[in-house]
Order: sequence, then C-alpha cells, then structure tokens
Amino acid sequence: MEGLRQDDPPRIGEFVTLARLDPAARQDVPERRYLARSADGARTVLIGLPLPDADPGRWAAEAQWAGKLAQPGLWPVARTGGSAAFPWYASPYRPVLPLPEALDACGGPLPEEAVRSLGAALAETLASAHVLGVVHGGLSPASVLLTAYGPLLSCFGAVRAAAPEGAPRAGLPGIDAGTLAPELAAGGPLQAPADVYALGAVLAYAATGHTVPERAELPAGLRAPVTACLSRDPAARPGPAQVLAQLAPGAAWGTQGAGAEPAPLPGRVVAALSLQAAAVLAAELPEVR
Repeated sequence: MEGLRQDDPPRIGEFVTLARLDPAARQDVPERRYLARSADGARTVLIGLPLPDADPGRWAAEAQWAGKLAQPGLWPVARTGGSAAFPWYASPYRPVLPLPEALDACGGPLPEEAVRSLGAALAETLASAHVLGVVHGGLSPASVLLTAYGPLLSCFGAVRAAAPEGAPRAGLPGIDAGTLAPELAAGGPLQAPADVYALGAVLAYAATGHTVPERAELPAGLRAPVTACLSRDPAARPGPAQVLAQLAPGAAWGTQGAGAEPAPLPGRVVAALSLQAAAVLAAELPEVR
C-alpha cells in the first residue's frame, strides 16, 4: 500500500479512495489500482482504472469480459462502472500483495518451494481457462496477486487493451517487456502459447527477481520448465497442463489454485498481508469535498 498522490482521484463512483495498491514508482503495472471504501464505511473494495495513456474503451471491454468469467484462480471482477472516458471495476477487498511487493517483503526472490507452488497454481488457472478458449493476455509479475490462500490472476486482457492486433506492443506503458512473447511484441494475435511464455517469465521473476534471467541463475529444479515456457517458438512451448505436471508431479487436478487451505508462503509475505489488513481496517475515510 502507498498513500494517495495529488493526481489520484479522491472518489471513484460511490467509493472514497484510501490508498494505492501499487507504488507509484512501478512502471510495469497495467492499470491503476486503489483500495477504497463506500461512504458509509460498510464496503471496502479494490478498484482498477486504466492508465492515463490507455484506451479507455479497450480497457473497459476487457474489464467487462473479466466480470463475466467465473474461472478459478482469476481475480473476480464484481462490478464495472463509470463512463466511456473514466471506466472502472470494483472487487471486494481481501488482503493481497502483488508479486513484486511480495519479493520486496522477502528481501529477494522466493524460495524454490514457494515458486513451484505459485507456478502450479498459475498453470492450473491457465489450463482451465484455455480449455474454454479463454486467453488471459495479461500475465505479469504485477498481475499476480498473492493471498493467504493462493495466487489470483488480475489485469485480464492487459495486452489486448494496450494495443489492437497488428500494432507492435513492445514499449507500451504498463506492459512488462520481459513477459511479452516475441510474437506479441511484433503485433501478432494473442493466443494461448503467449500466456505460457508469460508464465515462464513470471516464474523466472519469482525465482530470481527479474523476468529475463540467465539460465544459470534459475534454481536447477526450475530450469527445464521455465526455459521451455520461454521458447521463442510458440509451437515449442508446453501447454499449461504440462507445466503443472512438471512443477507438481502427481498433484490432483483442482488442488493447486487458491482455495480453503493456506498457501505455502514465506513468513515475511504472511506478515506483510497481515499488516496490510490491519492498515486497511484502521484507515479512516478522508473528507472529500
């Protein structure tokens, strides 16, 4: 969490903004995300807005589509609102840490066990979506929200929202270049293998602190699955179900994503989640004129 800046909206719909979820210095977050509360104090939500330079129409279309999905492992979009020029979505608040903030809390990369658990959960989420023909198109470190019960994928359709098909996407605001598959950077169509490339980059980030590491930097047990995901040839990348089998051999389907059991998170991440929850609970509504 970070305090509001002068250019942040004091109110979004009927909600009063309390804080930013992401530090303002982060340049690779596909949307602006705020913690907010209803004026009567009854509801606390996480609200997403498009970046200032983004196309609000494309962003709103992806948010509305996300709101219709009920895939396990995806961040739930409970409501969309606003206007054509100022769209937003809202989701019920729960304590969450974007993956970059989780690494900050740990003081460095996650332990290999935690990376395997994270990767298995994300692979299962992508596999269940791809079976239905749904391509996430927004997987990056910032889009992975860690909860006490497992990761949830946010920023649905960030690549589609950033630029239309056929337009080069490299260097666009909010798009992490390290997670952008080569075919997408060149303006190619967004297809399932691009999600797998982004998955490999996210696992590399969780294990080393950056999305484009040297192979030797990766823990030995993660080199094969991460390197395969990061193949420049889309046809050579494994499917997410194959990645799941490599990261969690023998795991029963449907057991890896966010659920009722606590996730195997480092203690410092659990502490950071608890501190955030306490800070949100104690936050007072600012006066909005």
